[in-house]
Amino acid sequence: MEENKMKNKELVRLTTAGSVDDGKSTLIGRLLYECNAIYSDQLELLEKIRKKNGGEDLDFAFLLDGLSAEQEQGITIDVAYRYFSTDKRKYIIADVPGHEQYTRNMVTGASNAQVALILVDARKGLLRQSKRHLFIASLLGLQHVAIVINKMDLVDYSQAVYDKIKRDFVEFSIKLNISNLTFIPISALKGEMVTKSTGKMPWYKGWILLDYLENIQVVSERNLIDFRLPVQIILRPDQDHRYYAGLVESGVFRKGEEIMILPSRQKSIVKSIILGLNQVKEASAGQSIVFSLQDNIDISRGDIVVRQDNLPRIASRFEASLCWLDKRPLDLSRTYILKHTSKEIRCSLDVLRYRINTDNLHRKKAKTLHLNEIGRVIINTNEEILFDPYIQNKNLGNFILIDEISNNTVAAGVIIKDKKYANEDIASSVKKKGAILWLTGLSGSGKSTIANKVFDNLQTKGIDCEILDGDVIRQNLNNHLGFSKEDRLKNMEIAGFLANMLSKHGVVVIVALISPCKFKREEFKNKFDNFYEIYINASLAVCEQRDVKGLYKKVRQGEIVNFTGIDNVYEQPKTPDLEVKTDKLSVDEAVDKVTKFIKNKLKLFI
Repeated sequence: MEENKMKNKELVRLTTAGSVDDGKSTLIGRLLYECNAIYSDQLELLEKIRKKNGGEDLDFAFLLDGLSAEQEQGITIDVAYRYFSTDKRKYIIADVPGHEQYTRNMVTGASNAQVALILVDARKGLLRQSKRHLFIASLLGLQHVAIVINKMDLVDYSQAVYDKIKRDFVEFSIKLNISNLTFIPISALKGEMVTKSTGKMPWYKGWILLDYLENIQVVSERNLIDFRLPVQIILRPDQDHRYYAGLVESGVFRKGEEIMILPSRQKSIVKSIILGLNQVKEASAGQSIVFSLQDNIDISRGDIVVRQDNLPRIASRFEASLCWLDKRPLDLSRTYILKHTSKEIRCSLDVLRYRINTDNLHRKKAKTLHLNEIGRVIINTNEEILFDPYIQNKNLGNFILIDEISNNTVAAGVIIKDKKYANEDIASSVKKKGAILWLTGLSGSGKSTIANKVFDNLQTKGIDCEILDGDVIRQNLNNHLGFSKEDRLKNMEIAGFLANMLSKHGVVVIVALISPCKFKREEFKNKFDNFYEIYINASLAVCEQRDVKGLYKKVRQGEIVNFTGIDNVYEQPKTPDLEVKTDKLSVDEAVDKVTKFIKNKLKLFI
């Protein structure tokens, strides 16, 4: 019965932070003591220490600073997790260091917290490190922040001291994204205003600390709207069954509903959900589950399960706030591994826009970030990632960077909502930007084959696209034109006009045309926006050997004249935007090369 009661209690995750000697350990020790979370042998130890030091009060800091180095120096140097409960709630406290050189530990400890307790020494007030902790709380989206003004007993419980500290914090935090800022004056050593009040501050009408923790609303902060489930493991117990495992990062997952797999956009129906050892009808954010689908579709680790009417953003270029965690500074010339949900991909940091001075929140130009520094960067990834802005969905808006050589975690980041760099969704991003992909090359080089497969890829992703194939244009539009140089130029001009008109309306146009005249292709490149010349290169011998359409045979038999490559000159591009050697690549390899080129140039997901 007691075990079930504990399971049903609401869990609240706290983080505590403060400058050196602000009394975090004493406060947490006092909370544990007042909530009966201290063992009898620990109390005996505290009593021995009190007698040895000749003090009046138990020193609860010794319960927390467990490392000998911490006890000897009187400081906290690592993140420690403590647990206690009341009749109403369960609590996990991440106690983080106060030193500036351990800012990265604050980021770690606060990343999963719902509430931040920032301690302040009443004698010192707002310090540099307090500003840093406030900024990190804002950066990580902690909407509940309590400024706990400790050691009020050492300033005679002065209201004037409290009021000044409150004014200073409010003035600094106006620029931050913190909506619920609460101020609580306490004495952790004396126990005043921690779990009860003895009337030492009759002028204060606000929360007692434990009452604040007991009553603050945190459930609503879980994202139950945007369903996201990154797949971690594929399970095959036998040839006839396939299951998938993952953590529901946000939203609710229900049996019998239709879902979509990204990035493939395949759809299916949820057949079963297993939570622990039990089959359930639904699972919600924070639960690790195993599930199966009605259809046997291809799903890989890193794919994300969503609902088709509520899609995440998709981008290979996005803006993020970054906290640098490594002793080796950020190097913009290097690539790193970006770990986002269950996916790991290579990335580069394209731009360091600025470094943030957490003392005054000013932005400074910088060429690198050093240990514990925070900046705004633009990141390019080698593959698409599916994300929500951190402010909307923490679990799909955060990531870490890993050094490729040492495998060390070098940075932690949050993705910022910025339409300039991140697409709202696949279709809307493309509608804003058309393009002309001009595939030129000899007959038989593979232009039409590549164009059709690339077209299929684009269409599958919901991108507006069209093919202008040379044969189709001649059969339906330019059947009055012959193959003289003048007629070939006219054919190119008509194809170019059509392509340009379509691209202006946001269509990605794939032109597959021999187009032997170099100067006309150069003219298009200078004249049209987003024009890319793609040289589909195969030797005449290879093209003639393929002779897909039987044209070369007819040329050799004299049935066709003015044929490009034999009795008419093909002018090869000198500096094409992309060259695809189809006599050395398979069709799939050639298509993949063109597809990657499009993705990188147009910043699309394909």
